[in-house]
Amino acid sequence: MDFNVKKLAADAGTFLSRAVQFTEEKLGQAEKTELDAHLENLLGKAETTKLWTEKIMKQTEVLLQPNPNARIEELVYEKLDRKAPSRLNNQEQLSQYMIDAGSEFGPGTAYGNALIKCGETQRRIGGAHRELVQTGAINFLTPLRNFIEGDYKTISRERKLLQNKRLDLDAAKTRLKKAKVAEARASQLHPPEPERDAGFMVNLSYMLSVLHVKWLQVWTDEVTKAEQEVRITQSEFDRQAEITRLLLEGVSSTHAHHLRCLNDFVEAQMTYYAQCYQYMLDLQKQLGSFPSTFASNNNQSSLTTMQSVSLPSISASGPLPAASNSVVTSGFSELKAASGNRKARVLYDYDAANSSELSLLADEVITVFSVPGMDSDWLMGERGNQKGKVPITYLELLN
Repeated sequence: MDFNVKKLAADAGTFLSRAVQFTEEKLGQAEKTELDAHLENLLGKAETTKLWTEKIMKQTEVLLQPNPNARIEELVYEKLDRKAPSRLNNQEQLSQYMIDAGSEFGPGTAYGNALIKCGETQRRIGGAHRELVQTGAINFLTPLRNFIEGDYKTISRERKLLQNKRLDLDAAKTRLKKAKVAEARASQLHPPEPERDAGFMVNLSYMLSVLHVKWLQVWTDEVTKAEQEVRITQSEFDRQAEITRLLLEGVSSTHAHHLRCLNDFVEAQMTYYAQCYQYMLDLQKQLGSFPSTFASNNNQSSLTTMQSVSLPSISASGPLPAASNSVVTSGFSELKAASGNRKARVLYDYDAANSSELSLLADEVITVFSVPGMDSDWLMGERGNQKGKVPITYLELLN
């Protein structure tokens, strides 16, 4: 193996010099070159951006994939550069259970039919959620991750290099300061004056004078060398500070890019929730037809368990959905065409929305009759001295 001993020794010396300088700075025994205020602000901004980007990215991952085991699995496959196996999400899993249960109970039963319809809607919501996850990962999470794993790592590397250049500069300044102090002390030393007629002392004085001159020359050369080193390290430090500053100023453009990505993510969420709302609205309309269906199948044993259900699809303050018109029984049609009264059993509890309506209790029997000009989904109900409009989908006509 080819070793460059000189380079290895030089690197070791540089590392030791930086370590000594760093330790002396921490102990307050050495001066430290401070960065300019603009560069310090840029460094603080980059650090804050990195901190909050990591938090937002992690929480977005939790939002899109609540299962921690699934997130870990996806991370492992990503690191291995392999595609993760496709699995059902929560909505799709619920959809499968509902459809299987509805099939088991029987599609012809009210509960089984409702479960199947709900399962189909959950499947559509699951597909919309899967699309949201994919869009969010591509348009939002990926740019955030690229900043953390790419741009900020480059900034961190250049920032560390700037720190090393600063330590080299301060170490060179410390050596220059020590060399100047030593040179000043050496210049203050004077060899002793020899006594007259003392040949030995003359020779000794001469030798000391020569050594003094050489000593002064050594420290003069050391000062010159230290000054040159300071100039070189100062130039390298300034160059590295400029490189770091340019990278840090790019964080502002990163903010602008992340803003566009955030807008894309918000649009994806808006699309997802709009789809979910439409899917649930369609499901609500489908379930709105179930009370009349139950009335025509009132001999089924499942009816008893469903009588206390309050359906959210029936608006208490307005006309019923048009979908219910198609399932009105012929008994109600005959009643509207005639002018007489009929007895009707109440299938579900109903709270009156205003004084013109009549509140109902499940299983009670009331008198109903038609009034000219009344909406086709409503009848007039009478219970003792109380009268008011009642929805026909909550009633079962008695023979």
